[in-house]
This record gives sequence, C-alpha cells and structure tokens, in this order.
Amino acid sequence: MTSFEEVDARSLAELREAGVGSSKWDTFPDAIGSFIAESDYGTAPAVRRVVAEQLERQSFGYVTKAAKAELGAALSEWMHDRYAWQVDLEWIGVLPEVLTSLELTIEHYTRPGSAVILPTPTYMPFFTLPVDHGREIVETPLLQDAGGSWGFDYEAINRAFARGAGLLVLSNPSNPTGTVFTREQLLSLVDIVDRHGGRVWSDEIHAPLVFGGLAHVPYASLSDVAANHTVTATSASKGWNIAGLKASQIVFSNTRDLETWHRIQRWPSHTAGTLGILASTAAYREGRDWLDALVTHLDGNRRLLSGLVDEHLPGVDYVEPDASYLAWLDFRGILADAPVAVRGSASRRAADAPPTRLGRRARTQAGVAATDGLLCGAHFDGWLRINFATARPILAETVRRLESLV
Repeated sequence: MTSFEEVDARSLAELREAGVGSSKWDTFPDAIGSFIAESDYGTAPAVRRVVAEQLERQSFGYVTKAAKAELGAALSEWMHDRYAWQVDLEWIGVLPEVLTSLELTIEHYTRPGSAVILPTPTYMPFFTLPVDHGREIVETPLLQDAGGSWGFDYEAINRAFARGAGLLVLSNPSNPTGTVFTREQLLSLVDIVDRHGGRVWSDEIHAPLVFGGLAHVPYASLSDVAANHTVTATSASKGWNIAGLKASQIVFSNTRDLETWHRIQRWPSHTAGTLGILASTAAYREGRDWLDALVTHLDGNRRLLSGLVDEHLPGVDYVEPDASYLAWLDFRGILADAPVAVRGSASRRAADAPPTRLGRRARTQAGVAATDGLLCGAHFDGWLRINFATARPILAETVRRLESLV
C-alpha cells in the first residue's frame, strides 16, 4: 500500500487527529476542513529525512548563507529541468512567505501609491495585503468560455493600467480556477504591461502540481520584455506540503531589480526558517519522484470529484482544474438567491437579491468549511472553493454533505 492509499484508508477522526496543529483541521473542528490549501497526503521521504536529521542533531539555529545558496542552486536546477527556464542561482532570494515577496514588490518595485490589478477570482489575501500598504485594488474578472475555460479580460486590464495602475498580480497557475495559462494567453499580457510601463508579480506556487501533460509556463521566461517587468514568487510549500516550515523563493529577471534586492533583502531574508530552507532543497532535488506520484494520485481525486458532483450536485458546474488540488464549484444555477450565470462575463445579480454567503451556509448547514466565492472576488457570489487533497472517502463525504445546499 502506498502512503497515499494509507491516507485514503483513514477515517475523518483519524485525519483530524493526524492534522492536529494544522489550520485545515483546527480552525473549524466541527466541520470537514476544505477551506485552505493544505494537503492530507504528507510530504516526500527526502523532506522527512532532512527534518529528522536536524531533530536528531538538535540543530535549530539560524540558517547559514551556504544553506540559502544551496536552496538557490536547487531551485535553479528545478526551473531548468521542469520548465526549461535558465535562472542563475545568484538571481534567487529566500523569504519566509510568498506574501512577503508581494509586500516587497509593492513597496520597492512599483510606483508609490499606484493601484494593484487583480484578475479574479484569485487568492484571498491578495485583496487585503495591498490595501494594508495603501494601494487601491482594481478587479478584472477572468472570462469563462462556453467550454468552461478561463482567460484574461485584456481590455479591462489595459484600461486599469491606462488609468494609472502599476502592478498586475498574476496567479499562475490560477488559484482558485486551477487554470494553467497558455503561452499565447500570457504573451498578450506582456504587450499590455509593457505598453504602460507596468509591473507583474507572478505567484507560481502551484506550478509543481500540473495535470494531464500540460506545461506550466513561467511568466518571466516568455521574453526579455516579460523578464524586465516581472518579479516571480515560488515555493515548495504546495507541491511538497511544507507551508508551515516557512521558506519561499523570490526570483529576479533583470539587473535593476536584483540590485534593489541586494539593498533591501537583509532583514526579510533573515526571517526565513532553517528547516524550511533545508526541506525545500531536499524537495527540489530528491522529492521529484514522490511529487510525480502525488500528482498522479491527485489526478484520480479530481476525476473522482467529477463523478461525485454529477451524482450528488446536479446543476453545479465543475470544470476539472489543470493544476493544484482546489476545485472551483459554480452553484449559481441551482440556488434561488444566487446571481444569474452569464458565460463570457462576470456574474450579475437580480436587482434586490442579497449575497448568498455560500461559504457560511456550507459550514453551518452542511458541516463543510469551504471558501466562499465572494472572498475570491466581488463577482463570484454563488461559487465555492473546496480542497480535494484529502482521503477519497472524506472527499465523497464532503460532496454528500454539500448536497444539503441544493
């Protein structure tokens, strides 16, 4: 039995016990935890070995410059092997959080006071962090075609830059839609950003988890023009499930930004965790086979979810994601107070209909702690994000519980 099958054999009580101390299971102890991007499938043997070795040596001191450099080299090798993107290790910095990278980008790599563009739906903290730094948010909802695929609203993004926005926050692959954007989709963004002298911060944290033979394209790798206006953020935290170890990487692709990094990096980089840096290095170098097996297993989960939705949630629209383990479920067609579904544009509401607050209903009525679509964008009332990186019987129970909403 594989380690993934062992997880699938666990009961809800056993999963909850195994997850003690994790936000996924501790935040709402009376519900199935499906609201946060944590996996129940553990991590790679190489990562466990490195952490165990540090425990055995009782070595929990500050991280060394050599360890940071080794992580940079490991990520550089990973980028080259997986994405054919050549990044010199000297162009890679270490931070505790991907969100730390966004903070630094806003403060040091954009025009002071300029607005931040969010193609939505997107990751929830992206709506609050820029505001905390005194920036206005401009939402440009993604467009969904008749087949369910998502793409950018280039006209809306162009207008936002023309009105003075300075930064586009790109979730690539997309959280929560799971879209792996094509080279052609991304190249059209490059032209718009360059035309207005804007910047892109590209969050590529979900890139290790891509299904169906699709290829992740790092935005900065598209061209010299793209490289010149991009700061890239990545981490082993999602692929190898080590978010709590606190180590992310920031990747630069022009000399001007790198010079700024050398000036500002001392204290942000100092706060990265030693265990996270060592674990990330092991993940990129020695955890590849385990990751590939995980992606295969998660591919089975996403297909299982399709059948469960068809059986228990008729009328709910679910498009299997290209990447990650987050499912983006459209309940609008079956909820009496939901927005009117409009393909090719954002949803719209009946004149006096209140928001559904679907996430609250899922938790209190169905016992499933999921993410309300409104937290991912103002136009996504009636949507729900759930996590399918859990035991298959628990995934089935999650969908059966959600049936009470319809």
